[in-house]
Amino acid sequence: MEFRALTLAVDGPVAQITLTRPELFNRFDDALHIELTAALDEVRADAKVLAVVLASTGKVFSAGGDFDLMRAAQADVATRLRIVDDGRRLLNALISLPQPLVVALHGAAIGLGATVVLTADAVVAARTASLSDPHVALGLVAGDGGCLVWPQAVGMLRARRHLLTGDPVDAVTGYAMGLVTDLVDTTEEVLPAARALAARIAALPPLAVQGTKRALNAVTQQRAVEVVELAFAHEETTLASHDLLEAIDAFSERRPGSFQGR
Repeated sequence: MEFRALTLAVDGPVAQITLTRPELFNRFDDALHIELTAALDEVRADAKVLAVVLASTGKVFSAGGDFDLMRAAQADVATRLRIVDDGRRLLNALISLPQPLVVALHGAAIGLGATVVLTADAVVAARTASLSDPHVALGLVAGDGGCLVWPQAVGMLRARRHLLTGDPVDAVTGYAMGLVTDLVDTTEEVLPAARALAARIAALPPLAVQGTKRALNAVTQQRAVEVVELAFAHEETTLASHDLLEAIDAFSERRPGSFQGR
């Protein structure tokens, strides 16, 4: 597949997927949904790849969902169904990846961007990076994986606190909470540290590594059965709401929203 929203490069046993649209803050529009899923599927099929690094470019890792796509979904049921299906395929590709995934988090990861980060096996972050899931602030249910990955990372109570407010967590606090596994001082150090960690993992006995990874995946997949389909269903409902449009307008106009619960 020819990629436009990311690059995929393989260097020995380590593959690196890099989000490459900093001008769009690496938002998850149709293209990035489809291409990241395809890149993960391509990596999965390459027996020579023993570890994967996910990196990004620009000031932020990913700004999360795309407002234009949200507006289109609010207006059209077929678009809503397609978005949910794309989100389901992406999440499944992430939580079933047999190779260990190391994220190089150099900036803010928001919404679906944070969900993608938290599906990883290790998160290397700069002190200035952050994670947040502001779905609720935009009138949406955190349906595309947030209700799965945040509780797994930090426990149910902390996950509730941050999913129900959307408040961000800086990388230093996230390291103490369990959202970040490896903390470095500067953004320049993030990718080399992530690649070094991936290379260390790739040098270990591959049957042992991938067997362990598959067993860990099974735990996440069992939790996914419990929560993900329900969360996607509720998110689909909120994608059709007037509150979503009001939240987008309020954010764009930098004013408080006025929400009606409809």
